[in-house]
Amino acid sequence: MILPSYDPNSDQGVSDKPPLRDDTRFAAGKIAIVQYAAVAIFVFLISGFWNLQVRNPQFYDERALQNSVKSVPILAPRGRILDRDGRVIVDNHTSHTLLLARELLKEEHLAAIAQGLDLDYDDLRDRVRRFRARPKYVPIVIKDELTPADLAFVESHRDFFPEMFLIQAQRRLYPRDGMMAHVIGYTGEISEDELNSPEFARYEPGAVIGKFGIERQYNSTLMGVDGQKQVVVDNRGQVRQELKNKPAVPGKDLQLTLDLDLQAVAELAMEGKNGAVVALDPRTGDVLAMVSRPAFDPNKFAVHMKTKDWKEITGNPDNPLMNRAIQAQQAPGSTFKPIMALAALETGTIDDKWTVHCSGGATFYGHFYHCHLKGGHGSVALHKGIVDSCDTYFYTLGNKMGIDKISSYEDIVGFGRKTGIDLPGEQEGVAPSEKWKLRTQRQKWYAGDTISLSIGQGYLTVTPIQLVRALGGIAMGGVWHEPHLAQGPDWKDKPVEWSLNPDNLKDVIDGMCGVVNEAGATGVRAHLPDIEVCGKTGTAQVASVDYVKSQRGEQNLKDNAWFVGFAPGRAPEIAVVALFEHGAESKFAAPIVRDVLKAYFDKKTRLTILEQQKQGMAAKMASIGGLGLGQEGRPGGPPH
Repeated sequence: MILPSYDPNSDQGVSDKPPLRDDTRFAAGKIAIVQYAAVAIFVFLISGFWNLQVRNPQFYDERALQNSVKSVPILAPRGRILDRDGRVIVDNHTSHTLLLARELLKEEHLAAIAQGLDLDYDDLRDRVRRFRARPKYVPIVIKDELTPADLAFVESHRDFFPEMFLIQAQRRLYPRDGMMAHVIGYTGEISEDELNSPEFARYEPGAVIGKFGIERQYNSTLMGVDGQKQVVVDNRGQVRQELKNKPAVPGKDLQLTLDLDLQAVAELAMEGKNGAVVALDPRTGDVLAMVSRPAFDPNKFAVHMKTKDWKEITGNPDNPLMNRAIQAQQAPGSTFKPIMALAALETGTIDDKWTVHCSGGATFYGHFYHCHLKGGHGSVALHKGIVDSCDTYFYTLGNKMGIDKISSYEDIVGFGRKTGIDLPGEQEGVAPSEKWKLRTQRQKWYAGDTISLSIGQGYLTVTPIQLVRALGGIAMGGVWHEPHLAQGPDWKDKPVEWSLNPDNLKDVIDGMCGVVNEAGATGVRAHLPDIEVCGKTGTAQVASVDYVKSQRGEQNLKDNAWFVGFAPGRAPEIAVVALFEHGAESKFAAPIVRDVLKAYFDKKTRLTILEQQKQGMAAKMASIGGLGLGQEGRPGGPPH
């Protein structure tokens, strides 16, 4: 190595320039540091990419979704349901609905949420599990109609349970105490089975649809179209910004043929009883009132029903979910006798003078059939047979006619098939015949079967709506309209007309008027002083006399009580039927019909008086105007 020379006399001294080898080492160190830093950054990025894309992509996808634009549903209000006068029967009210955001949901929170909102934990857990197969962005509705306590819980626990969020909804508000429950029905969340049916193919999971009654029958009319609003939410599920709205389209209102005034009277008349009442206008088929008892509270169905409440309803032996007006299939008893009488006259089997002697019963084919009057009715012709409801007369008449003639008139009046009323679940009843028994019982028809059928017993069963339509059509001279509840241009009446002898019709209707208006007749409790009411009583056995005796008067084995009536007798405007299950005697059903008929004619009188008063006032004002009196009561019009 050659060292630099040192000259003590020199001004420059030793040179400060570093050696060349030191410069090279320093540059190499810098490069190494940069290289290691680049490798570390690259390794960090690779590891992040690995975590994000390979190791746990779902976690980060969900975190990304939590800070994103979300669509929040805007639930469309259903259309209102109105009575024939435009009065509101079913309306909506604003409420809060609680949903769970599934991308934020932690199952360990469910127990605390259920406790805080008074929900059944098992129900909530099962509900969450049913949503597992659905996309994460689909929220779960867990409670409707939140109470102030519920809202306070949600607000105070947002930080602890960020999966909870609220939306506003329009929920159904139904009449109290089960009024009109079977007619109106209720709404509920669409089920898995319904989602798979063609009828509900266009609906999404979680949609609220009509499940029963009018709500189900006219669901597409009443149901609107939900809207949406887009909002920006943070990773805690809180809304930070609202972007845009697609407003909901409300459902259409639906006006019914029901009259709230008559409905209220019919509901009161059936209070504490099991059975049904149906009132209709036989001229058009408009259903004016329909009651089924026992009832249920549809407001419980308007929200998510608890399991215990559902079990309480379905476990009730009286079956409150059955609409007895269109589903109770019962023997009509003596209310069938006017149809028997008409069939006998129309087929020429008898005339109105044909007479039978009743001594308390009669023997046919080795069996004695009792009349309801032990001492007998004596000599009985057609009119007395209907008025006194003589069983012996109709036993003999049925035996004389035979099953073929009877079954043909069962068909004419509409027994054995649905009336076509616009409600789901209507039953057909049974109109027995030789072919029917061979097909369903694998037995031939016996002559004794005809004897029982002739007084409305045996295999014959009808629903209340079938019975009131049948006798209302006879009262109209052989025109049977299709019963319906909805008004509007979409309804197409399909009347059935049958050419009947006016004299025969008069004989039968005269007999039915005698049932109500003649002293000592079976239906005098339906009498109204100023209105000619016609009708027919019916007491139908639900079990044999011997069996009922063996059960020592078991309440559910008592006879069913029927009454069907119409008024005015010669030009009917309304027909009403009442079925009082286990009412023991038909005389207890007659006052129910009377009350509804009275309400109808009382209202008609009031409206007539009001109309006359309006016309009188209009005429008075017109006469004043004709005198040329002005505002000051002086001739010549208003003052200058």
